[in-house]
Amino acid sequence: MQLPAVVPPLQEPQQTHPHDTLDRAARGALAKLSGGVSPHAFIEAWSDWAQHLARSPGRQLELAEHAQQNLLKVMALAASPGGAPPFVPKPYDKRFAHPGWQTFPFQLWQQGFLAVQDWWDQATEPMRGLRPEDADRTRFLARQTLDVLSPSNQPLLNPEIIAETVKTGGRNLTEGAAHFLEDAVKTLTSRHDPPPEGYRIGTDLACTPGQVVFRNDLMELIQYAPQTPQVQARPVLIVPAWIMKYYILDLSPANSMVRYLVAQGFTVFMISWINPTAQHRELSLEDYRKEGVLAALDAVTTIVPDTTVHAVGYCLGGTILAIAAATLARDRDDRLASVTLMAAQVDFAEAGELLLFVDESQVSFLEDLMWEQGYLDRPQMARAFAAIRAEDLIWTRAVQRYFLGREDVPTDIGVWLADTTRMPARMHSQYLRALFLENRLTAGRFAVEGRVIALEDLSVPLFVVGTETDHIAPWRSVYKTQLFTHCDLTFVLTRGGHNTGILSEPGHKDRHYRISHRPAGALYVGPDGWLAQTEPLPGSWWPAWADWLRREGGEAVSPPAMGAPQRGLLPLAAAPGSYVLQT
Repeated sequence: MQLPAVVPPLQEPQQTHPHDTLDRAARGALAKLSGGVSPHAFIEAWSDWAQHLARSPGRQLELAEHAQQNLLKVMALAASPGGAPPFVPKPYDKRFAHPGWQTFPFQLWQQGFLAVQDWWDQATEPMRGLRPEDADRTRFLARQTLDVLSPSNQPLLNPEIIAETVKTGGRNLTEGAAHFLEDAVKTLTSRHDPPPEGYRIGTDLACTPGQVVFRNDLMELIQYAPQTPQVQARPVLIVPAWIMKYYILDLSPANSMVRYLVAQGFTVFMISWINPTAQHRELSLEDYRKEGVLAALDAVTTIVPDTTVHAVGYCLGGTILAIAAATLARDRDDRLASVTLMAAQVDFAEAGELLLFVDESQVSFLEDLMWEQGYLDRPQMARAFAAIRAEDLIWTRAVQRYFLGREDVPTDIGVWLADTTRMPARMHSQYLRALFLENRLTAGRFAVEGRVIALEDLSVPLFVVGTETDHIAPWRSVYKTQLFTHCDLTFVLTRGGHNTGILSEPGHKDRHYRISHRPAGALYVGPDGWLAQTEPLPGSWWPAWADWLRREGGEAVSPPAMGAPQRGLLPLAAAPGSYVLQT
């Protein structure tokens, strides 16, 4: 279908059939039971894969041979126990880390499982005529099914569970049963537990001193107190993602990006988004741009006048910042000094495994779910993220908690991960359709206030950060920012995942990063070529970023006042404010 060049703001689909409300209510109820996953999308993927395999005798023969080879490898291991295993778990799969898995017969069960997993990986490789997304979905479903059947989940087949049961006389199983009951009650009642002792918001986490200097119905703006006698003249405005709380960037004092920037002599402002409820169902993507990014920029330039602003966006916050920056460039608003995008995508053609959950059927299914409740709830989002790495995020934890009887060990990032937020229905629908489903921003079809914006209009310097093992914003997708811009751009690829790669404070063990500079107007170099020619550097990327911010202008000056009382921006409350505490 040919889409118009200028796409008007998305509106709720009009009811065209007399019983459409009944249909949507029924689909919304089904979506609650399925966790927001459309059954049709995955049934269609299985059908597409099976039909193409059925008319591919060569592929069938290949898979039969592959199954035979895997069987012979396992049989050879069974005949000579203790030899080198032919199959190894994936790097992120921790289920078989216990040394007991290297002893007979547990090694045989482990290798049998990994052999089947290897066969399914081969079976779901792309075939001629098979849609790539259906191949990926089939692999995902096969992997989910195998994860349920893994010997690591079976108490009688898992050497670690057996050893712990013998050691404790079965106490691990009774304690695990109590944990299971506790989690079941929590899930059924949607209970949200407060942070554990030592991880209190505003005391232990999100504890960098500051003041809320602006508040509207969508966000609070925090200004952090200076820690140096002089500061850089140009302030830093951080736009975090609204899918989670902002304090991933102000976690513990040891790994707080905010605290680091303030200690480096920057005046830092942070947006803290509201946690939406059903009454916010009509909040739109445009509201997040205007009442979020632009309102914060207005406040920052009021408090620190006569200078430009370094804008920083993380994850979804980076995407909306890119939209806002392109709109400012189009409208010849020159208040930005630079833009930093951290693990943020502007092109969604290669958006990683989250695309498994995005097609017309899936988006419509989610829209019906949100139509009924007014928002996408926390557990529905958390399940989707956890399913992408189910081996580690679901099953390893389940074994530890329910069969080994071990309590979850609290960590700062674990507390933050559990402190999820909701997504307003209209905004989330627009985000999924305009960006994920139709990829309008880089296709020249994303309109703001009735006119298309273009990333190539950006003229301010860009600092773009990708992380090596990011499965939410894959680094090659983040790298494509270079394909759609022509301005001066510095690109960093850092070790770690979507969160851990960004939290890369100086002194963090085993960190490295790659960095390169592309002058304005330079020719494009693809990601694989860039990777081959860019050597890794040891340590954290934060100091390189801080140096880059300093080089982008602005002398040292006395710290600005907290807020601007004479201009109506009174300090309202101590950081972290009230919105971050909403559950």
